[in-house]
Amino acid sequence: MQILEATGPRSLANFASCWLCALAHLLITGGAGFIGSHTALVLLEAGHSLVVLDNFSNSSPESLRRVAELAGLSDASRLTVVEGDIRSAADLDRAFNAGARPALAPKSIEGVIHFAGLKAVGESVQEPLRYWDVNVGGSRSLVEAMRRHGCRRLVFSSSATLYGYPEAGPIPETAPVQPINPYGHSKAAAEQLLADVAGSEPGWHIARLRYFNPVGAHPSGRIGEDPGGTPNNLFPFISQVAVGRRPQLQVFGGDWPTADGTGVRDYIHVMDLAEGHRAAIDRLLSHAPELLTLNLGSGQGHSVLELVRAFEQASGCSVPTAIGARREGDAASTVADPSRAATVLGWRTRRSLAEICRDGWAWQRANPQGYGSPTSA
Repeated sequence: MQILEATGPRSLANFASCWLCALAHLLITGGAGFIGSHTALVLLEAGHSLVVLDNFSNSSPESLRRVAELAGLSDASRLTVVEGDIRSAADLDRAFNAGARPALAPKSIEGVIHFAGLKAVGESVQEPLRYWDVNVGGSRSLVEAMRRHGCRRLVFSSSATLYGYPEAGPIPETAPVQPINPYGHSKAAAEQLLADVAGSEPGWHIARLRYFNPVGAHPSGRIGEDPGGTPNNLFPFISQVAVGRRPQLQVFGGDWPTADGTGVRDYIHVMDLAEGHRAAIDRLLSHAPELLTLNLGSGQGHSVLELVRAFEQASGCSVPTAIGARREGDAASTVADPSRAATVLGWRTRRSLAEICRDGWAWQRANPQGYGSPTSA
């Protein structure tokens, strides 16, 4: 177990205002990753205390050191880091037992935000057993640990991938669940597992959040997306081309039935997404037991070439592109209907495509090699 502490400029007024909120002691699995680290920061800034469980297989402890710095932590007990695997009962028990807040009455974990998992569609086709083991088996182990420790509040990181080829758009939560690859199947199975658990005994508060396309970075440029190896997502590929790490962007298909022939996606700023998680856990902490299924997206689609042009404008750099054949498993357009999240959580996206590109470029420019950059110390 590692406890991270940093000092910073958090004012007494801001700190005092936290006590007016419903503060909680939360566990975040996979909290050192792209979405997890940004969510950890938002929750710390809201006054919650966190235990992060991560095996750092596709993330870096440096992200959490920077989260502590950005949050201006003066209380080391508010961020506890446990290195471990969600498939391990022993590691999960260490995480649930870690980081009681000594300044207050010791508190057990009151809620969990579950990010830990594998997410590369192509890799899932090559290694389906691994995806079922981590994404489904890991979720099962986590829920078992929650039962052992008397915790019944869970926010689950799901995906719009499980909609498969959407029949129409924008896509509501009532659209058919019809995944077309092992990654999507594993997310759908984990969602069904949670529904079965919620139906089997009273007292569960569960929110299944289906993301569309998280992109961007914290506006400070201190934390962002740092994929290991070749990126699986479009945005980090664009930014790596802009910074000179890769020669050009390969675009999969220029003949889709869209305005410019390239695929259309719903891009959501990672800070908006992090705030969606804060809204979800706050609801679970304050409402009666329920099983929620919510889309987190902007409700607006942008094509691949629109995103490239916006990034070029934000960065002042050229992003050479090469149009290739369509990629199996892609759809022409995938855009969320986020209206239910607005109604249930009072949440909606606030940041534009220009802000997404500006903040993503700030991260890539300051960290050309990610968290391992010489300039990132």
